Amino acid sequence: MDVRIDESWKRELAEEFEKRYFEELTTFVRGEYATTTVYPPARLIFNAFDHCPFDKVKVVIIGQDPYHGAGQANGLCFSVNKGIKMPPSLVNIFKEIAADTGRPMPTDGDLTRWSEQGVLLLNATLTVRAGNAGSHQRRGWEEFTDAAIRILAEKRSNLVFILWGSYAQRKGAFIDRNRHLVLSSPHPSPLSAHAGFFGNHHFTLTNDYLVKHGKKPIEW
Repeated sequence: MDVRIDESWKRELAEEFEKRYFEELTTFVRGEYATTTVYPPARLIFNAFDHCPFDKVKVVIIGQDPYHGAGQANGLCFSVNKGIKMPPSLVNIFKEIAADTGRPMPTDGDLTRWSEQGVLLLNATLTVRAGNAGSHQRRGWEEFTDAAIRILAEKRSNLVFILWGSYAQRKGAFIDRNRHLVLSSPHPSPLSAHAGFFGNHHFTLTNDYLVKHGKKPIEW
């Protein structure tokens, strides 16, 4: 199956693209784009992979679903396009970065700059119907993104996996803690941020680990 995705990921995930679930997922997603409004734009479905080739990954942040509002989703978890109002979870992420690193709040919520430094911003589900959160869950995306995480965890060493909230923590439960740094805390959502997301120091902990293993830290 010809999937438009970064060449390094196309090689690593080649077996997934040939599996029955992925064929069924592709049929479903194409049908959705043909008949209703779906986010992100089709060309950005694999944006997280395209901006962060397999061998360049240093950090993995796991989200759940793309944003389902107009103009928000750009294929990177938690990220929104320039000129789009930042969602509350993203505002809280930037607040923790400011408190943790002293870096000021940015003027936009486009996290492409993180991706290009080696941060894989991976949602568990890569598409969603407009205005209908979770509408493309349990169609095969979760199996595909599990495979991407597993391949990284098994083939690479000394990565940082950042798991915010119980959903991401379940998704990353199999990662070898002796081979990688796994950072967990409550989700940055306003519902849970004060229960342990604020003050988690994940951004300095990530950079300390990267430097310790001879890698360039992330400019958050």
